[in-house]
Order: sequence, then C-alpha cells, then structure tokens
Amino acid sequence: MTAGSDFIPLDVCVLTVSDTRTADNDTSGDWLAAALAEAGHRVHARALLPDDRYRLRATVSQWIADPQVDGILVTGGTGFTGRDSTPEALLPLLDKQMPGFGELFRAVSVEEIGTSSLQSRAFAGLANATFLFALPGSTSACRTAWEKIIRHQLDARTRPCNLATLRPRLRE
Repeated sequence: MTAGSDFIPLDVCVLTVSDTRTADNDTSGDWLAAALAEAGHRVHARALLPDDRYRLRATVSQWIADPQVDGILVTGGTGFTGRDSTPEALLPLLDKQMPGFGELFRAVSVEEIGTSSLQSRAFAGLANATFLFALPGSTSACRTAWEKIIRHQLDARTRPCNLATLRPRLRE
C-alpha cells in the first residue's frame, strides 16, 4: 500500500448459504461482517439462506439492483455436494467474471489445505457494477480469502491497482 491514498469505505452485503447454520452459529458470516467493519467498510445488509438457487438468486438480485451496494460477500454452497448450488445460482447474474480470484484463492489455499483446494468452486465477478465474491463456507476459508485477497482489493490504498478505485468507471 502507498501512503497518502485515501481510504474509501464501501457498502458490502454478507450472505451465508447453509442448510445447517442459524443466526446463532453463523461463524463465517459473523467473521466476514466483523472483518468488513474492522477494515472501515459498512455492512449494508446480511442474510442467511438455505442452499436454494432461486432464493439465492432473488436475494443477490435485489442487492445488485440497489445502487448503494458496492459489493457482496457470499459464504457457503461452493463445494461439490448435491446441495451446493451457489455457482449455479449466481454465475448467471454476473456481467463479467473475475477468473483470477478463484485461481488465486485456490493457489493460496494450497498452503493451508493442500490438494483439497481443488474442490473449491470459489469465484468472483461483477454484476450491475457490484463486486461479488463467492467463498467456501468454512470460517478458515473466509479468513484466507479476506486476508490474502479481498481486503487488499477493496482498499483504495492498495497499489498498483485495486477494485475500490475502479467503481466510478464500472458503468462506462
């Protein structure tokens, strides 16, 4: 990061996708919301939904239609089980995919979980000028994605470039 750049607080939504978690034990959603706030961003909205591609798509569609929302962090539903449907639900909403995010996430995850990282279908992209990051459901994976990638890209002080300063140009 370069000194002298101004921090730009963003409005970010957090969505937990799980058939088993509740508001009382949503450790991944809690961790992401706390990390956003600690970094100086605002949690615009938060939801916890079961693995249901149409409910996921409906909620995220509402958020990406809201001009106040800068980004969305989704945790859960990116695995290979029969109920994991986050990619199928949300990839159709993207205007542009960000392949480098999934590639980089899996690369940094190898340090922690070895070849099991290949099972992650984490992805990111842009939908209606809103950044969307879909992460695995484990708190550890959310921490890895945030600390090693997302936190830096949502910080306007990160050089040579970052996603935060691209926002004004996303609708060109």
